[in-house]
Amino acid sequence: MQEELNQFERNKVWELVQRPNHQNVIGTKWVFRNKMNDQEEGIDFDETFAPVARLEAIRMFLAYAAHKNFTVYHMDVKSFEQKTIGDKVYKLKKALYGLKQAPRAWYDTMSQFLTDNGFTKGKVDKTLFRIQDGESILLVLIYVDGIIFGSTNKELCDKVSNLMHCKFEMSMMGELTFFLGHQVKQLKDGTFISQTKYTRDLMKKFGMEEKSSVKIPMNTSVKMDMDADGKAVDQTRYRALIGSLLYLTASRPDITFAVGLCARFQSNPKESHMSAVKRIFRYLKGTIQYVLFYPTNENFSLKGYSDSDYAENIYDRKSTSGSYQFLGDCLVSWFSKKQNCVSLPTAEAEYISAAFCCTQLLG
Repeated sequence: MQEELNQFERNKVWELVQRPNHQNVIGTKWVFRNKMNDQEEGIDFDETFAPVARLEAIRMFLAYAAHKNFTVYHMDVKSFEQKTIGDKVYKLKKALYGLKQAPRAWYDTMSQFLTDNGFTKGKVDKTLFRIQDGESILLVLIYVDGIIFGSTNKELCDKVSNLMHCKFEMSMMGELTFFLGHQVKQLKDGTFISQTKYTRDLMKKFGMEEKSSVKIPMNTSVKMDMDADGKAVDQTRYRALIGSLLYLTASRPDITFAVGLCARFQSNPKESHMSAVKRIFRYLKGTIQYVLFYPTNENFSLKGYSDSDYAENIYDRKSTSGSYQFLGDCLVSWFSKKQNCVSLPTAEAEYISAAFCCTQLLG
């Protein structure tokens, strides 16, 4: 797209030069599928770390938006494809997509632009920016190659959108409806977050569509172990199932414990473990429409709940901690994790679990 090429020229990202002899030329697609050779640290790039918004931060953002009853919008960097012009090529002078340092360069550029225009960067979450205009507040959250933003004042949103367009070639995607595999539906009474489409795709991908549904994701009467005498199953398929389910736990806290437990047996999965994983899929079939709901109300207090079993793992006798964190009535964070140490009494296991919960709240 010509407007994006013009944007690159204005920012001096590259320059058009005669193609040098004996040099490889990389195509100008936004995401490079074929890389001719690896980039070397210290030569092609130095620092590559870039802050990326966590899913918890995005959920908190949406919870706050529901609490304040304002709409969240989405802007994305435009992409393009340009054919080679004669025997000339673009000599890259700054970071571009597909390079290791590109995410950091994008964050640094956007961060500097926002702070130069009066935004304040978050002290804890460096991907969150805010600006105050009288009684109105506008929040911006940077993630990957785009941003989400919202304000209690619609005119302030329009102002910031125009400001972005003046500096960057970005597409205004309108109301936030989809991000990182999550579907978002914003209504007057609150916001719905789900991975329904992703779940359906998983059922189809792994051939679970015809399976009967069950009411709970894991049989509570069965204690899972290494099953040394059990029949081995395809390790690659088992890991693929677990990896897909782990991503689904980003919106399904009800399967977090079951998936985490099954994930412990990826090195040598047996039929009993595969059966447990398939049960989770059967549970998903009957609950495919389950969503997270963030209601619009006045309550926005921070609350956390924790629990723990006691020495449940029969091999190392470690306990498993679980916790949930709420902003008002909005569930924004959760986890299920085996504890690092062996707890002697049940009180110690509960104490460790509570400490994990507080760490999550404060972090």
